[in-house]
Amino acid sequence: MSVSVPHRPPGEPLMTALGLGGPDPDAADASPHRFPDGGRWRVEIPSVEGPEALAAVLDESARLDVPVHRVSQGSGVWMLTDAEIAEMAAATAERGVELCLFTGPRGTWDIGGSTRTDSRGGGTRARGQAAVAGCVEDAVRATALGVGCLLVADEGVLWTLHRARARGLLPAGTTLKVSALVGPVNPAAYAVHERLGADSVNVPSDLTLEHFTEIRRVSRAPLDLYVEAPDDLGGYVRMYEVAELIRRAAPLYLKFGLAKAPPLYPSGLHLRETVLATARERVRRGRLVLDLLARHGADGGMSPLGSRLPGELRRFEEDPDPARGPEHS
Repeated sequence: MSVSVPHRPPGEPLMTALGLGGPDPDAADASPHRFPDGGRWRVEIPSVEGPEALAAVLDESARLDVPVHRVSQGSGVWMLTDAEIAEMAAATAERGVELCLFTGPRGTWDIGGSTRTDSRGGGTRARGQAAVAGCVEDAVRATALGVGCLLVADEGVLWTLHRARARGLLPAGTTLKVSALVGPVNPAAYAVHERLGADSVNVPSDLTLEHFTEIRRVSRAPLDLYVEAPDDLGGYVRMYEVAELIRRAAPLYLKFGLAKAPPLYPSGLHLRETVLATARERVRRGRLVLDLLARHGADGGMSPLGSRLPGELRRFEEDPDPARGPEHS
C-alpha cells in the first residue's frame, strides 16, 4: 500500500511559528491507488468546443508550459462536423492528448417539461429509447473518426456503451467518462458507476475531503474534479486544497473550469470570442495551480504525458444471452 506523500500545508511555517499550526496529515487518509503508469494526477482542460478552441488550448499550454493529458468538449458530438472531429482527433493524437467528446441528447435540452421544474425531473439523462440511440449514434460516429474518449450523462448509456466496447462494437481502447452533470456523491454510487463501465468519474466539487477518502475505500476508478467549477456547477474554487485533494483522491484528473464565465453549451460562432478567451484562461488557471503545487512541494507524481488508460477496474457481468427475456430469468 502506498503511503502519504508529505507536502507543506498553505501558510506553513508561519502559522506554526505563531502557534496556529494544524495537525499532521494522517497517512491513513491517503489514497492507496495510482494510475497504471504510477502517477497520482493528470490534467484535463474542459469546454474545448471545437478545432479553433483546441488550437488555442494547445498553443497556450505550450506557451505557459502546462502539461495536458486530456481535453473535453461539452456541447456534444452532434455540434461538430466530421471534418472538425477528424481535425481535433489528429491534433490531439499528434500531441499525445486524449480527446473526449460528449455523446448525444440530454434531458435538459429535450422537450420533456419536468427538467424545467424546480425538481429538475430526470435532469441531463437520456429520455427514452430514442435518446439512448442518439448517444450510441454519436459514439459510433466519433470513434470511427478517431475519438478515443466519450463523455456520458446517463447510467443506461454508460452501460450500453461499455457492453458495446466489450463486444468489439466500439474500439477496445475507448474510454468512458461520467459527466459532472450526473456525478455520484457517495461511495456506493461511485462504485456502481465503475461497475457500469466508467473509466473516470466526475464528482461535484463540493464534496468534503472525508468524502474523497470514503470513495477511495471502495473504488480505484480515476476521479475527475473541477478545481474551479463553473457557476452552473456551484462556482467553487479549491486551489489551495489541491495537494490534499491529490493525496486523498488519487488517481485524479485536475480540471480547470471558470467561475463567473458565461455558459457555453451548445457552442457556436455566436460565442466564438468567449469560447476562445475562456479556453486560454482555463490553461492559465492550470499554470496557477501547478505553481501552487510546486510551492507546497507537492508537484511530484504527475502521470507521464500521453498516458490515458485507467488500469484494471471492476465491472458488472453482462448476461451471456441478452436475447433472453425476463420470462426466462
